[in-house]
Amino acid sequence: MKKLIKGLLDFQRHGFPAYRETFSRLSRGQAPDTLFISCCDSRVVPNLFASTHPGDLFVARNVGNMIPPADPAGRVAEDAAEAAALEYALVALPVTEIIVCGHSSCGAMAAIESGTCPEGAPNLARWLEIGRPARERLERGELADLPLSRQDRLAHLNVLQQLDHLRTYPAVRARIEAGTLRLHGWWFDIQAAQVHNWNPDLGRFVPIDEGEAERLMRQLEPVSPPAAAPSDATTEAAQPAA
Repeated sequence: MKKLIKGLLDFQRHGFPAYRETFSRLSRGQAPDTLFISCCDSRVVPNLFASTHPGDLFVARNVGNMIPPADPAGRVAEDAAEAAALEYALVALPVTEIIVCGHSSCGAMAAIESGTCPEGAPNLARWLEIGRPARERLERGELADLPLSRQDRLAHLNVLQQLDHLRTYPAVRARIEAGTLRLHGWWFDIQAAQVHNWNPDLGRFVPIDEGEAERLMRQLEPVSPPAAAPSDATTEAAQPAA
């Protein structure tokens, strides 16, 4: 906590002047094009490893970077916070990209893989059930050829499973079919500080190095949000605070 307080003072003295115009603009509204769903693990800092700035990402963080699946009407039985963030991103913001980002040495994956949970954490135990389908994929031998621990292979499969969960939402499917939304699966190797991207053509996660980055950039043709998405002016004038 002391480090946080000192950091706040340091930012006000030395960091804020460089961002003064940015925060002045952002005070009137936000217009990120990417929803970034990541684990709340303290070692995973997307603004650091992706070199993004305030206003670039709409971030939803939770234990295990998971999204509850929806029923045919697009509703979830419980744990609706993530579904609410998804809906906000699609309805109130000009989001055209969704990234689900897992990571190495994930404690949530260790608990799911072992089938155990710390005592006295009933809500955590219930939440981790969302990752059970990924564990079933692990048991079936998916991605068995990866030279990784079971925990990290499960983290890979969990990213793929959560992308499947995203597709259970009618609004997501409709946007994908209309060509106004793209889904991406990432996995962050903490030790190497290297992000890997899911390449469906190769059937594996590929490190985003210079070559992979160029390949991805060629594929990322501009995507227009649906007409209902607010413009910058609308965002500034009428958007509710997230």
